[in-house]
Amino acid sequence: MRKSGSGQNGARGGRKESRQGFRSREDRPARKAPAKQRSVKSAAAKPRPAPALREAPALRPQAKPAPAEAPRQTRAQAKAEAQEVLATGVQTLVVEPDEADMRVDRFLVARFPQLAFTHIQRIVRKGELRIDGKRAQPNERLVAGQKVRVPPLKLDQPRPVSRSSAKDQDDREFLKSITLYEDKDVLIINKPMGLAVQGGSGTKRHVDGLLESLQDEEGQKPRLVHRLDKDTAGCLVIAKTRFAASTMAKSFRARTTRKIYWALVAGVPRVKQGRVSTYLAKEGDEGDSRMRVAKHGDEGASHALTYYAIVDTAAQKLAWLSLKPVTGRTHQLRAHAAHIGHPIVGDPKYFDIENWELPGGIQNKLHLLARRIVIAHPRTGKPIDITAPLPSHMQQSFNLLGFDTSRYDPIVEAPED
Repeated sequence: MRKSGSGQNGARGGRKESRQGFRSREDRPARKAPAKQRSVKSAAAKPRPAPALREAPALRPQAKPAPAEAPRQTRAQAKAEAQEVLATGVQTLVVEPDEADMRVDRFLVARFPQLAFTHIQRIVRKGELRIDGKRAQPNERLVAGQKVRVPPLKLDQPRPVSRSSAKDQDDREFLKSITLYEDKDVLIINKPMGLAVQGGSGTKRHVDGLLESLQDEEGQKPRLVHRLDKDTAGCLVIAKTRFAASTMAKSFRARTTRKIYWALVAGVPRVKQGRVSTYLAKEGDEGDSRMRVAKHGDEGASHALTYYAIVDTAAQKLAWLSLKPVTGRTHQLRAHAAHIGHPIVGDPKYFDIENWELPGGIQNKLHLLARRIVIAHPRTGKPIDITAPLPSHMQQSFNLLGFDTSRYDPIVEAPED
């Protein structure tokens, strides 16, 4: 406020000169001058106005108007400043209440959208990030009021190019065309097969990037609540507000969100309804990693639990499975299907049956669909129950095999734990 008030200071100086013209120092009531007026020495040195002016009522001093408040900084301006500091040196960010319970890497994604997610993960993994003075862990969740120290970074990637209105309009129309449900807090889309959820090496078009077209006036864009593999089609939940993101993320972690997937697998499991419980650990490079079944206690191993049920079969050659993951590990359903000897048709990473021939008319694409999701609305608590249609390649396979999508799905009543 002090920097932008030079015009106001001049006006105050003028008023002070007039005040000294109709009152002597002895007549003035004793009071401490405001800090902003103490240094106006030049006004006292100037000649006082003629005594006649003291009688002019028009020149009597009026009550000093309250100084105008500086315009409140918007989130977009704060983010722009934070991005500028990011390129020049260390900064400390304070976690706001609506950012509470966010993972630290997601927090940085929200604050610095021009950084690739892999870049942010590398910063955290190297221990360059501090939370209240302590080294941050990749999966650490934040508490309102915590201070996050961001190290100085040299951005080796170009600054984001300003988006064109035509591109934004195209992205909005595309998102609208695949929208299954939307209100002011929640957006659920039918993610197409082949569209990545987040950016990475060589990935230019992805859901997270498309959401840039939905930014509000403060520069806030909708946030991803969970992820799907690039080649998995179906229901993807997106939060349109920070409140919704925080609330729905808790639903996923508490496992109160119900997720049902459909898959076409090789062969027919002997057990019609079963349970797959293993530990999974990542192996391989970041760009070509896969999950392997591990032992409890192995480095990086996490427990994974999936329920499955056979909905229909085709001549003991193929089976339509309904899958319900209780946990949410990377590639969980694909790894579990392969683990029980029935990998998902078209899976380039986990299909390992030798001399297996793809039936004629079936495309060699991943036959996995996030068919249905049931999640509590972040504000009302009422369930949002959304179903995604089969992608075209799966619809073609189902038609060829005579599978009826209206059949009873036995996994619906399977236990949650």
